[in-house]
Amino acid sequence: MKLLHSTALALLLGTGAAFASNTDITVGMVLEPPNLDPTGGAAAAIDEVVYANVFEGLTRFASDGAVVPGLAASWDISEDGLTYTFHLREGVTFHDGSDFTAEDAVFSLDRARAEDSTNAQPALFAGIESVEAADDTTLVVTLSDPNGSFLFNMAWGDAVMVAPESADSLETNPIGTGPFAFSEWVQGDRVELTRYADYWGEAPALEAATFRFISDPNAAFAAMMAGDVDAFPNFPAPETLGQFEADPRFNVIVGSTEGETILSTNNQAEYLSDIRVRQAIAHAINRQDIIDGAMFGYGTPIGSHFAPHHPDYVDLTGNSPYDPDAARALLAEAGAEGITLRLMLPPPSYARQGGQIVAAQLRDVGLDIEITNLEWAQWLEQVFRGHDYDLTIVSHTEPMDIGIYAREDYYFQYDNPEFNALMDTLTLTTDPQERSALLQQAQEMIAADYVNGFLFQLAKIGVANADIEGLWENSPTQANDLTDVRWTD
Repeated sequence: MKLLHSTALALLLGTGAAFASNTDITVGMVLEPPNLDPTGGAAAAIDEVVYANVFEGLTRFASDGAVVPGLAASWDISEDGLTYTFHLREGVTFHDGSDFTAEDAVFSLDRARAEDSTNAQPALFAGIESVEAADDTTLVVTLSDPNGSFLFNMAWGDAVMVAPESADSLETNPIGTGPFAFSEWVQGDRVELTRYADYWGEAPALEAATFRFISDPNAAFAAMMAGDVDAFPNFPAPETLGQFEADPRFNVIVGSTEGETILSTNNQAEYLSDIRVRQAIAHAINRQDIIDGAMFGYGTPIGSHFAPHHPDYVDLTGNSPYDPDAARALLAEAGAEGITLRLMLPPPSYARQGGQIVAAQLRDVGLDIEITNLEWAQWLEQVFRGHDYDLTIVSHTEPMDIGIYAREDYYFQYDNPEFNALMDTLTLTTDPQERSALLQQAQEMIAADYVNGFLFQLAKIGVANADIEGLWENSPTQANDLTDVRWTD
């Protein structure tokens, strides 16, 4: 009823923007986060709400992907590359009014790297040997070996700074140091943030922000048209973009993401442990049909787990061209003709719509595909944690995350000691040219092993009220950073 009422008013006034406060914003999101603790959950939706808004790390990602100072104003690196001395900003407080000091940073990093840590990215902290507070604003981190990615690692949402007093309740009451403080979470509907008056940095233009969760593409379209949502940075209905482009009330913002969209494969499942079956699946996939059918042409084909906009990218799509005859021959050779595979699909439209196309392509080469649609919490529990699946479709939106293929017991269940050794070498390498060569070798290795069906790089397709500026065009990390967002009217 509210939606219909808002639509009628918007038609009368000619614009949904008439209802938007110049200091408030309502942002649409497809998925609701399972909790609000970025240091204790793998879901991208967590960071989409809290990264740079509620929580901050020692470093952070800028809109162009650069790693820039965060709560650390600067740092010194020892000649041997083992010791990082961070000079923390003064006058920083948490949203409960307590001071942020180097002791909180020690707690945050020790908590993340502890044996019983629930952090979803333990590899970010694996090389830390010790963390010490030299004084209130000086943090000394010692590594066991040089790590060319350490400052990059500290910019992830999983590495944000938290306080010991509030760490146990972050899932439902996130308390950080960012420009916005948590106000309310109405589960199933929205999360509300308000501007933090004592923020250490430049105050944001916005006084309040509401993140509304709208999973249905039709409902997302209606909410934007009605003005119930001011911006939808990751819009789930690309087929409607032409209508927004033709409407002067809106801006359509198309950029890139770090989201490698893949047909994730359980490498230890029956039949799928055979590289010939995985190769057959790769040859059965027509990437462009999936991009056109599920994303309406928005997306870049990929042949490995690496973003095409990165300078070290290698185009390996030729390693797995669409060749259904080759797929049938490989299945026959492996004795896998007519086998049944379970395709588990999470809620995003790229997965649900793309999954139908993938299933048809796999059936065309003789595979029997059983589709199960899962809600996000179910997917995390059954697929990501439980490894109870054969195939699934998901975008991995973490930046530069090819290292996940070396993680023990990761849900792909890929186990290649040679690849693991390559990642160990990459970690110890600081020379840019040598790192580039290693990253290219890593891409080629997982492509040759047909670990997953590599589909496309997810485009960032956003729609926003034309009077809003400061939204990120690209997504170097999974975030809806509101620090520079403002109304221009």
